[in-house]
Amino acid sequence: MPTYDFRCGRCRKKYTLTMSISDRDHKKVKCPKCGSVKAETIFSSFSAKTSRKS
Repeated sequence: MPTYDFRCGRCRKKYTLTMSISDRDHKKVKCPKCGSVKAETIFSSFSAKTSRKS
């Protein structure tokens, strides 16, 4: 599952959540510190981890 980085629009705390793409599209993201749903997406690098050996 992908991880998403956010910054709260109210308290400005940065946090990371792991959720499916469909959950990200349909759920409101809540700040773990103040509970606000005013989240700003922070764009960061992407990395993938597989369990198979190539």
